[in-house]
Amino acid sequence: MKIAVTYENGEVYQHFGHCKQFKIYDIEKGEVKSSGILDAPGTGHTSAVNFLIEHGVYGLICGSIGAEAKNALNLAFIDVYGGCSGSCDDRINEFLGKKLSFNSDPKCDSCSDGGHSCGGCCGGCC
Repeated sequence: MKIAVTYENGEVYQHFGHCKQFKIYDIEKGEVKSSGILDAPGTGHTSAVNFLIEHGVYGLICGSIGAEAKNALNLAFIDVYGGCSGSCDDRINEFLGKKLSFNSDPKCDSCSDGGHSCGGCCGGCC
């Protein structure tokens, strides 16, 4: 099973649709067998979702993510663990220990305070 984490400098990147890299963990028998950092092919949630599908990803750990992206991932049978932050390795270890704290409806903080112009997380970039 493969689990992807939005990645930037070892941390969970907070904007799914803008993610430039993913750390993909190959999990076997409840343990990380290997991991690697892969460059995303572009930006936008359609590109990111297709990238994850092509790499056989089963689950995604991320920060903020919009409704359209979550729907696309759900249609691809990719579980979403949003609203996460901190170290990618720490989050994957929490996932493996069934202790991952996540938000089932994460929103982009930048959208709510006018920090960028993605159009809002219910249909924008994230």
